[in-house]
Amino acid sequence: MDAQTEPEVPPVAVATEEPFLGPLDIVLLLVLVAGAAWYLLKNKKKEAQTSQFKSYSIQPTAVNTMTMAENSFIKKLKSSGRRLVVFYGSQTGTAEEFAGRLAKEGLRYQMKGMVADPEECDMEELLTLKDIDKSLAVFCLATYGEGDPTDNCMEFYEWIQNNDVDFTGLNYAVFGLGNKTYEHYNKVGIYVDKRLEELGASRVFELGLGDDDANIEDDFITWKDKFWPAVCDHFGIESTGDEVLTRQYRLLEQPETSPERLYTGEVARLHSLQTQRPPFDAKNPFMAPIKINRELHKSGGRSCMHIEFDIEGSKMRYEAGDHLAMYPVNDSDLVTRLGKLCNADLDTIFSLINTDTDSSKKHPFPCPTTYKTALTHYLEITALPRTHILKELAEYCSDEKDKEFLRFMSSTAPEGKAKYQEWVQDSSRNIVHVLEDVPSCHPPIDHICELLPRLQPRYYSISSSSKLYPTTVHVTAVLVKYVTKTGRTNNGVATTFLAQKKVNGESLPRVPIFIRKSQFRLPAKTETPVIMVGPGTGLAPFRGFIQERDFNKQEGKEIGQTVMYFGCRKRSEDYIYEEELEDYVKRGVISLRTAFSRDQPQKVYVTHLLEEDMDLIWEVIGVNKGHFYICGDAKNMATDVRNILLKVLQTKGNMSESEATQYVKKMEAQKRYSADVWS
Repeated sequence: MDAQTEPEVPPVAVATEEPFLGPLDIVLLLVLVAGAAWYLLKNKKKEAQTSQFKSYSIQPTAVNTMTMAENSFIKKLKSSGRRLVVFYGSQTGTAEEFAGRLAKEGLRYQMKGMVADPEECDMEELLTLKDIDKSLAVFCLATYGEGDPTDNCMEFYEWIQNNDVDFTGLNYAVFGLGNKTYEHYNKVGIYVDKRLEELGASRVFELGLGDDDANIEDDFITWKDKFWPAVCDHFGIESTGDEVLTRQYRLLEQPETSPERLYTGEVARLHSLQTQRPPFDAKNPFMAPIKINRELHKSGGRSCMHIEFDIEGSKMRYEAGDHLAMYPVNDSDLVTRLGKLCNADLDTIFSLINTDTDSSKKHPFPCPTTYKTALTHYLEITALPRTHILKELAEYCSDEKDKEFLRFMSSTAPEGKAKYQEWVQDSSRNIVHVLEDVPSCHPPIDHICELLPRLQPRYYSISSSSKLYPTTVHVTAVLVKYVTKTGRTNNGVATTFLAQKKVNGESLPRVPIFIRKSQFRLPAKTETPVIMVGPGTGLAPFRGFIQERDFNKQEGKEIGQTVMYFGCRKRSEDYIYEEELEDYVKRGVISLRTAFSRDQPQKVYVTHLLEEDMDLIWEVIGVNKGHFYICGDAKNMATDVRNILLKVLQTKGNMSESEATQYVKKMEAQKRYSADVWS
């Protein structure tokens, strides 16, 4: 702060017969001196406070409700006699859930633990964790997008990347959460595990890698069951015995709560869905009116929706390639069925309060609320329950056979794991199906609310360009609906919710949304050539790209070669945006290559077209240094397309296998190769 100059004192008239300073002068002088002393003291105190607390900066979209003093996890560990802190980097809630289970189990091993969100902590305090005897930091870290850390872990990741801090004396372990269908499998967990060792920390147990494409629950349990004995061995401690099932939250029924104090679906701030205030983000979504909701499929029995959200007045901005995130609600029939299975009055007003008073997470979701609201807005009731949920449900079975069955599936025995895979995962049984098929199990509804994970926002590639549509955001979504092995029909939470939002008359349906920025971008120079591969709804972001290229062309700018590969089952059924695409072809905006897999006896996919066009691909990518984009299924299509690109580089570019791989990696680093894929 700049020092302020004192006001100038007017000169005092001096007479020879009077003293140099009169009584009034002395009083004024004393007041001025006292004022200056107070001002300097105040500033010194402020500076001391500023230097005393180093607050870890957070993402602009996050809401940090903690004060500076509260973000000290070291103070919390010391004040509550804990030695274990489990940090999580979570985008969908799984890593946070695993972190909670580890912290809870620590009690069995004389390692009382706490869960911590790195975004809400001063992570520089890791340097002083060694001062706590036999202390341990565990990191449950998900890899997100194209090998990126999750939003809440971004700053910690960048901090250890860019600073050579000394972690000597820090004991740590890492469990990574990833998906093998993605190219950068578990990149974040692998990097943090390696980097902490480079910075001097001591690895207590080997890195664990969970694969969400297979059975991440099994991966976690297998790792965890070897992790604890290693911890005991490292610190010279012993297990206290069998696991004791303890509740993390206590129930408080609040029938006297007035309606205006009740959460009705808000993510954070009470009444935020009614009284809207920008900026809008994950904690404060915008209630966007749906202006258009139309069917794109012409026939065939499946449904694909084109939906336009009105964002006028929201101050939200987007670019082609960004994602729209939407908070859905659960199906009311499923909510009612779950309430009946738990013998619950869903209109009961309640709060779940954390039994750990030091936790920054006071409630698992906004409270007070009703059970109906919690099951509708806050909990993933269609998620397949993990083994720890089955273990806790077993305690509420009146039939011993049912109890043993649930315990068996939640065990670490190979037979138990196989049964869980077959009975829960392969049969797609959610919590409602489990309770229906284990008839003697009647858990209290509040415990179900504690056990189920939080309902997460769903993300969609934006299928419009803000150059053309600055006040609306378009998405393209296939309605998810399938029959399980048990004969039940399962519906996608978000797409079923959207399908019900029909536009009729004046009153437009509204949906809570926010925009998530992406690195999936057109090249800065409009004359740079591009190849886009997007079968099915993988076309979505490229619709925005094509609109942008057309807009630039109409402005008189030079447009580079724009090649679009699109595929679907049948031209007459699911060729989405057909008229638009054909019009762009006629006007010379794009070159279009289409594959209709079921329109001829021999199936034809976009991969077949790419193999036919190897000369074209080399010309665009190798000769003219163009950009290559993939959007759609990560498991098969994206992997196959990448392999074809490597083949092009080897056959047309005369590269070895390793040279071709390095070339693609260089393209990725230069943002010339981009993938927006999902599994």
